[in-house]
This record gives sequence, C-alpha cells and structure tokens, in this order.
Amino acid sequence: MRSNPILIFLSAILLTACATTGDNPKDPYEERNRAVWDFNRSIDKALLKPVAEGYQYITPDPVEKGVSNFFSNLGEITTILNDILQGKFLKAGKDTGRFLINSTIGIAGLLDPATEMGLEREEEDFGQTLAVWGFESGPFIMLPFIGPSTVRDGSGFAIDTFAFYSPYDELNDSQTEWALRSLWLINTRAELLPLEEQLEGALDEYLMVRDAYLQRREFLIHDGRPPIEDECEFEEECEEW
Repeated sequence: MRSNPILIFLSAILLTACATTGDNPKDPYEERNRAVWDFNRSIDKALLKPVAEGYQYITPDPVEKGVSNFFSNLGEITTILNDILQGKFLKAGKDTGRFLINSTIGIAGLLDPATEMGLEREEEDFGQTLAVWGFESGPFIMLPFIGPSTVRDGSGFAIDTFAFYSPYDELNDSQTEWALRSLWLINTRAELLPLEEQLEGALDEYLMVRDAYLQRREFLIHDGRPPIEDECEFEEECEEW
C-alpha cells in the first residue's frame, strides 16, 4: 500500500507539537524548537549558505533576477487557488491576469512586466486560507529542514506542497524535476543572504526569527492590515481610561 505524503507530513507536525511544554503561550515547545533551530542552522552554515553564496557570486544579476521571477511566477498558481478558496474572486482575477501576462509577454515568467503594469505580486497559501476559515494558528513550531511555522501553517504547507497542482507534476523526468527544485532552494536561500548580517547581529537568533515569522504571518493573513491589539487586559480597565 502506497503511503500518503500529506498524512505523513501532517503526522510529523502533530508529533512535533506534542514534545515538551514551556511557559510562553505562543511558543510552548520552545526548548524543542530551539534544538531544531540549532540543527537547521548548522545544516545551513555547512551547506546551504556556502552554496547560495557561490551561486550568487557566479550568477550575473540579470540571470539571478530572471530565475527569481520564474519561480515567483510558478508560485502564482498556488496563490490563485487560495484566492478562490478564500472567496477573494476579484483578487483571483487580478492574480490570474498577472500570471498570464508574465507567462506570455514575460517569457515564461523570466521577466515581470505585470508589476510594471501595476499588478503587484501578493502571496496567498493554504495556511492563510485556514486562518480565513477560522482555524486558530496553534503553537509555534520549528520544523526540521523547513524552518519556522505553526501547526496551522505547517498543515497548510503540506496541502500546498502535496495536494495542489504544481507545474512540476507535468515533468516526466525526475532528474529535471529535482534539478529545478534544487535551483529553487538555492535561489531562495540566496535571496535571504542580505538578512544574514542582521541575523548574526541579533542577541538571540531564535527569538528574532520566531517573532519576525509570526508578525509576517499576521500581516499576510490580514492582507497587510493586521488588527491592533488592545493593550487593556480587561474591558473595565479600558473604560476607566
């Protein structure tokens, strides 16, 4: 019997979220998460970062930009599907237009004329869709090899990765598929290199990554307009003020 990759991934997320407990309600598994962060960071420093630096060094800027545009354009398919699932039909139309323009005039996405036309790129994923449907984020978790997430976002990542249509599914050559996925990974890591100095200068790298991730997810979920948290703990206190 063939195993289901979605169930395997979701099981890993749930097992990850059932480790040790801590005091922070947003990060009750901080001890375990820090251990995974240290593991991920060691792999990154030993392998991913040097490869990304070499890639950035030997790749001309226009070529590197074209590669980034190409993979960004492929990601529009997931965005469009999640637009529809969230009931954002006008946005789905806009993102579909962006995808078609860049896929044709933009030479398979290597160029980005849609942005010049005022169709800015926006991100939607199934983690955001679950949030729109009312699912709570659950605790923060650091996933091996993948990085920061929450139970909700990790589940959404599994659906985006294994359930939704991907252009990679059309490739009959597994060697070509893995070559493209490897290029995507290296290019993505290269795009994060400018943040390396800021990360290494942080008093606590783990806390910086965790807080930045959670803030960015709130920003994306609320389409750039996250709610302002009420500083009053009780309604009676607010009335006094």
